[in-house]
Amino acid sequence: MKQAGSNDDGWVDLHIHSTASDGTLSPEQILKMALDLNLRAISITDHDTINGTIEAHHHLTPQDVELLSGIEISTSLQGNTLHILGYLIDLKDPALSRTLSILQNARKERNPKIIQKLQQLGIEVSYEEVVKVSGGGEVGRPHIAEVLLQKKVVRSLNEAFQKYLGTNGPAYVDKYRLQPAEAISLIADAGGVPVLAHPFIIKTNSERDLDKIVSELVSNGLKGIEVYYSEHTDIQTVLYEQIAQKHDLLITGGSDFHGARKAGVYMGVGKGNLRIPYRLVEALKEYKVTKLPREPI
Repeated sequence: MKQAGSNDDGWVDLHIHSTASDGTLSPEQILKMALDLNLRAISITDHDTINGTIEAHHHLTPQDVELLSGIEISTSLQGNTLHILGYLIDLKDPALSRTLSILQNARKERNPKIIQKLQQLGIEVSYEEVVKVSGGGEVGRPHIAEVLLQKKVVRSLNEAFQKYLGTNGPAYVDKYRLQPAEAISLIADAGGVPVLAHPFIIKTNSERDLDKIVSELVSNGLKGIEVYYSEHTDIQTVLYEQIAQKHDLLITGGSDFHGARKAGVYMGVGKGNLRIPYRLVEALKEYKVTKLPREPI
């Protein structure tokens, strides 16, 4: 088990998705589950939207777990996807809101094009069906994959991506993404802490190449790395810890819980291989208070 420390102060999960993006539980349901699991703190990090975090704050009571505002922004690095997490952001930051609107519009423009490509392949699927599956949140490829699964076009969500929706699939449509440096600046300017999400997805030929990418991100303002994650092997976890130490980065961790849409991944424990201590949250908060620039009095 990837345990980052003792549980004297409680466990946390800093990577959770709600119905505001591609999760299957509402923010209110996530709060209840976190309370039932006896977690001390969580962060709802929906894709390119803070609506899940905002809604969760509306339902928050003194009895609930501590909620850190969060987001996960998709960026493009040399043609590949790289995700940047943002913690403790100002949910009312106007520049953040404007940019997220642009990203959400890019998704909205992309989805009908994917549907059209699927229809051209002879697959009977409508945009209305996809919207219904989304439950009113931001529509994305996972929702399209779920419709394909429901219609028995594919046998699993993974097959939907491998056969149709992935980068090399016949129904793939690219969309506008920020560059990593832009996402990092956006989060920092909103008073947040920018963190590299699940670095295992970065396609590199060597540990040295990965370190170069992290070094460049650090030069652009990156402040943390998600070391503890459901899909990371023990070897990868050790490597990312070493990279964090080398570049003096904060360490975070999370399950990437999506509810039923990501089978076998559970809040708080991932695939049963995670235990993330509250001290990582304390480090994030301490950084925000002591290191982030503050407005002059």
